Amino acid sequence: MAAHDDTDSCGPLPPSVSENIGTIAEYCERNEEQVTAAQKIVEKVSLFLGSPGYFAVNVSFIVGWIVWNVAAPEFGGNQIDEPPFFWLQGFVSLNAFIISTTVLIRQNRMSKLAERNAHLDLQISLLSDEKTSKIIAMLEDLRRDDPNLPDKPDREADELAQPADAPSVLGAIERKTK
Repeated sequence: MAAHDDTDSCGPLPPSVSENIGTIAEYCERNEEQVTAAQKIVEKVSLFLGSPGYFAVNVSFIVGWIVWNVAAPEFGGNQIDEPPFFWLQGFVSLNAFIISTTVLIRQNRMSKLAERNAHLDLQISLLSDEKTSKIIAMLEDLRRDDPNLPDKPDREADELAQPADAPSVLGAIERKTK
């Protein structure tokens, strides 16, 4: 596991926060370990192809190609590609194919990772809901058992003490969003 700094601009972080950061770092490292060498190469190529520098080089190349092929006959040079620039269209099409393919490959992996993270978020949310419901139920029991506090019914607390029924909530969402 990579070492991490347990301080930020405001001072040291609480141990629970540092522990959570460590867990997240380990999770990210495990995901990176699963990436194949070919995938890493494609992603590096994709990052390069999506950079402003690559865009600038492409635009410069295209403008230079057009200017050269239009101006070459005027200055006694060899015209490589006559308008409508058949070879340039081929290069640009090949470039577009390579860019779109590498971007799609990278997006597919990012999409799978995002889906896995969404499932993790959902699991944690459901667990948090159960824990919160349990805490509310325990507080209500304490309130009812404490002779110094009036025992008055609290429908909202009783309702919140029940964990959400995930299948019912999901069914309601599906019915409302059709």
